[in-house]
Amino acid sequence: MFIKKPSDIKSSEITPKALYINRRQFMAVAASLAAAGLAAEEMLLKTRAWAGQKLPVKKRGEFSVEEKQTSFKDATHYNNFYEFSTDKEDVAELASKFRTRPWTISIEGHVKQSKVYDIDALIKMFPLEERVYRFRCVETWSMVLPWVGFALGDFIKICEPTSKAKYVKFTTIFSPEQMPGQKTSVLQWPYEEGLRMDEAMHPLTLLTVGMYGEILPNQNGAPLRLVAPWKYGFKNIKSIVKISFVEEMPVTTWMKASPGEYGFYANVNPDVDHPRWSQAQERRIGEFLKKKTLRFNGYAEQVASLYKGIDLRKFF
Repeated sequence: MFIKKPSDIKSSEITPKALYINRRQFMAVAASLAAAGLAAEEMLLKTRAWAGQKLPVKKRGEFSVEEKQTSFKDATHYNNFYEFSTDKEDVAELASKFRTRPWTISIEGHVKQSKVYDIDALIKMFPLEERVYRFRCVETWSMVLPWVGFALGDFIKICEPTSKAKYVKFTTIFSPEQMPGQKTSVLQWPYEEGLRMDEAMHPLTLLTVGMYGEILPNQNGAPLRLVAPWKYGFKNIKSIVKISFVEEMPVTTWMKASPGEYGFYANVNPDVDHPRWSQAQERRIGEFLKKKTLRFNGYAEQVASLYKGIDLRKFF
């Protein structure tokens, strides 16, 4: 065995005298550094490990459709999420390291008291339901998805809005270091959407925390998104960090971007074409043949009464 002589040992390799004298202190420092490294690594892993975890679904919710569900692969690898990319097939990879814990949702505006909710505490507050809904994108493609969540109306009740609250405004997280799309000017950031109060309170409207019985994947809007199934997909805002109760109708992100193409209501309507394409038909992802687009995406019986007396061609 080769043993170094004192003259061969570099000064940088010599243990500091104070630590050498107090060996216990030396070992404690080393142990604490190792523990800190492990703790940081564990915390990083936890922020990325939520997708795929099973959720405690209590029941199959009413209004679920008995139709063939879109495959999990298609649902999680063909996504509109401009915060990451305008390319639907790139979103899943770009969102893979998006941090969804810790996460809080601020409640502001015309409410009895402003509040902040932790996402995991919020999930435990309500029985989770699975609702199989049709999902229709304004670009004429559609899916059938088994969402997991709870009625937005139930959450609104505990927020205690005042009589001045006529609309509910939602805001997505603004985090350009995680969301490369927010470094571009394709839209005005952060993304904002809104519903009329009666739309928000309708039992069809969900705050969604999962799909396919599992925690919501990052690319599908983790950890909290809106689902209003009778409206086009862009109304279904993702990665919500703020819910505001307001008196005036919010001017939403797509209304700012192109008011002639994207209105506030965004109800699925085969009789109102997009300026650049017909909305009369749609293509279900995973299928070849097109289908006839259904008024209110097939939920007319439940929601048509909300718009009695409103010209839905003018208020599109």
